[in-house]
Amino acid sequence: MTNALKRYPNPSPRSVQSTARRQHIMFVSDNIELAETLQIELSQQDYQVSVIHDGLRGLLAVNRMRPDLVVLSWSPPRLSGIEICDRLRMNKRDEPIILITQENCSKERIAGLNAGADDCLSLPLIKEEFIARINANLSHRDRQWAKTPSLRVAGILLNRETREVFRHEKFIHLTAKEFNLLEYFMEHTFQVLTRTQILENVWGYDYTGSSNIIEVYIRYLRKKLGATSQDPVIQTVRSVGYILKEIEE
Repeated sequence: MTNALKRYPNPSPRSVQSTARRQHIMFVSDNIELAETLQIELSQQDYQVSVIHDGLRGLLAVNRMRPDLVVLSWSPPRLSGIEICDRLRMNKRDEPIILITQENCSKERIAGLNAGADDCLSLPLIKEEFIARINANLSHRDRQWAKTPSLRVAGILLNRETREVFRHEKFIHLTAKEFNLLEYFMEHTFQVLTRTQILENVWGYDYTGSSNIIEVYIRYLRKKLGATSQDPVIQTVRSVGYILKEIEE
């Protein structure tokens, strides 16, 4: 990488539990070479990485795919990094955002932080520092999640720490994938989730198997959670996707 990424000895790959899904990082940048290099580096750290080279497409993709962390360069076409950041925060999106500014430009870093970025880095990037900032921002978000280890909705209690699920005080045995799928729905209660969102966030961005897997696992969940025609638990939104919400009395 010419003048964009300084290379130092490789950091050790982060420790990842085998049952945890890969965390998803989205990189919106007009610098194709830098983006491809960082995609390789982060993939080696066991992150799932998406790269988009257009600002408007990047904004739409963040809203659709809901990554765990967003990295924005300063000037992708159609929407700048700071405009993307500002719009995400206006829409109450709370993913950690790292903004990459031009070389040694304090005004850009201040503007980025004021727009809602969690962190700012200037070119040329130092690989070790960049990966450390990624890890630190995700760890901070995980600590925030840890403050609410249990999720409750529609009579379902999901405990993240013990990975136990109860409905109406009855224990429900779920497989690891069923638990991850239910957790994703409960994290996004009252939101219609598309098939693409579900596949990319539960099965992984690089999943290449049958998309029928979603219907299969939702059928499993409905059966185990005691769904009925009046209370399907996870409702189908025709031609769009699925939604988990409380049934109105």
